[in-house]
This record gives sequence, C-alpha cells and structure tokens, in this order.
Amino acid sequence: MKLSKLQYISQGTTAKEQAYHIQQALDHGADWIQLRWKTAADEERIKLAEQVKQQCQQYQAICIINDSIAVAKHIDADGVHLGLDDEGIEKARSVLGQGKIIGGTANTITDVIKRIDEGCSYIGLGPYRTTRTKEKLSPILGLEGYREIMQYLKNRAIHCPPIYAIGGIGLTDIQSLLAEGIYGVAVSKVITDTPTIVSDFKKRLR
Repeated sequence: MKLSKLQYISQGTTAKEQAYHIQQALDHGADWIQLRWKTAADEERIKLAEQVKQQCQQYQAICIINDSIAVAKHIDADGVHLGLDDEGIEKARSVLGQGKIIGGTANTITDVIKRIDEGCSYIGLGPYRTTRTKEKLSPILGLEGYREIMQYLKNRAIHCPPIYAIGGIGLTDIQSLLAEGIYGVAVSKVITDTPTIVSDFKKRLR
C-alpha cells in the first residue's frame, strides 16, 4: 500500500468538535486521518471512532487510531499509531494483523532504529518545532536534527519505512524537509484552523 504523504491528526475537546474538524479536512482533500482524542473516556472514544471510520470510508481515506490498539481492533480501523510510552508495536501487529498500518513515534536515532527493528509501517519523527498540540513535548529536532538522523541512516544503508515529520510544520517547511529525505508530514493545528490548506500541502508534497 502506498501511504499518503499528508496525515491529519485530529483536534477537538468534544466528539462534535472532533467530527467537525475531521469532516472539514476530508472535504478539502485529506486522505489520511489519525483520530487523536486523549481526554475522552473509552466509551466516548469508541463511539467517535466508529463515526470517523464511516466518514473516512465515504472519502476512501485511511483511518488510524492514536494510542489504542483496543479501539483500532474494535472498529477494524486501518491501523494504529503508538507513542514511545504506549503499547508495543509487536503487540499491535499480533492483535490487528499483518495487513494493518502500524505507526510509531520517534525522537532520536535510537528511537528510529528501535522502530525499524519493531517493523513499523511508518515512523512519526519529531517534534520539528514547538507545538501546543502536545502537552509533554520531546526535545525539538529542527531541520538539523532531521538532517543528522537521515544522514545516519543513509551512511549505514539502513532500510527504513516512510518517515513523517511532525510538530508545528507549515507549508514553507515542506521543501527543506523533503530535501533531507523525509517522506511526508503529519499536521494538526494548521489544518484544523484552515482546512483549505490541505490542497496546498498536497501540492508541495508531490
């Protein structure tokens, strides 16, 4: 499966807000949604996840669940994205099956190697810069941080799954990130605030 180069990570404090922002992103061309709703109770999150899966199916978009293998399994999502402190990639693969997309967060070269060894479908590497979307932020990488990691992998001929840059990324960052070998980007706030920008992101990521 060829993965989209643009991921929209959902925002919203209520199910209604989440569903609205996701619908807006889909309406404007997003074809990969990662449902991220940290504050919800399990029951609420499952109910929203079922709705989001239907929304994504209508647009033939990928539906990924952030942080919860159980929710991803329950709704038969396209996959799951797991942070460094979440459940393991191997567990996700055994529960969800070989055909599902399993993404993993990374912040350092060590993290990236770990994710490669675990057999991730893709790696979310960041943060690129300060972002208010996440409360506990790992050390900022900046362009130099991405360059170091990508160069390390290249110099050692390490085969790597697609790497997505994440964390406060704007349109003007795309060209330099692609030049370093980044496959795509994961974006949250800027698409939530201005969903019409999806098409601009996709053009620059071609």
